[in-house]
Amino acid sequence: MFPLHDDNPRHGTPLITLALIAVNLLVFVYELTLPPGALEDLFHSFGFIPARFSGEVQLVTDGHVVGGVWLTPITSMFLHAGWMHVVGNMWMLWLFGDNVEDRFGHLRFLIFYLACGLGATALHHLTATASEIPTVGASGAISGVMGAYFLLFPRARITTLVFLFFLVDLVQIPAVVFLGLWILIQVVSGSMTLGSAGDVGGVAFWAHVGGFGAGILLLPFMLIGRSVPRTALWRRHG
Repeated sequence: MFPLHDDNPRHGTPLITLALIAVNLLVFVYELTLPPGALEDLFHSFGFIPARFSGEVQLVTDGHVVGGVWLTPITSMFLHAGWMHVVGNMWMLWLFGDNVEDRFGHLRFLIFYLACGLGATALHHLTATASEIPTVGASGAISGVMGAYFLLFPRARITTLVFLFFLVDLVQIPAVVFLGLWILIQVVSGSMTLGSAGDVGGVAFWAHVGGFGAGILLLPFMLIGRSVPRTALWRRHG
């Protein structure tokens, strides 16, 4: 399934969503200018490495220990491993971020986004403490945005491109169903990686789960003082 758009109108310009997309794309363009060795150093220096964060390993470049480990949960959110990675993440941020930012306000949305990214990193760390593989990408933070959308706009319709063997069709799926299936897939896929021997590359499913959960837990705090009808959490926006 690939989501194309929703029927959820926004009432203002999503400045933070646009800014986050721009920063991520600019960083990725910078990545494209680097030779393979320098790009690998960038990922190891600014990506999140669970074992390095735990103090089990040290990153050494040119004979010097690289510091700044405490910043990597933030810096890793703005690095991406390829075109499909960055385009897919930015599309999901645009699709779900504008309405959530509309409801929270700009500053709260930025704080929420970064906090969800930290929540995603925390759960990834707990489930892969000894991993020496750099984790990069905005998907953990975006998962938090999706978690908020899941509760705020459950009846919004997501126009989705559905692939079923040789059949391709456009289907309108309620957000609560689309996002419910998405998080279920993350939990099931993440559960299959638990207990794996050694480092396992690929998708950090538990980061997605952590971000989604953080989004749900932080939602009530983001709505404090906002003029939102009590019933709005369970009604389609607009």
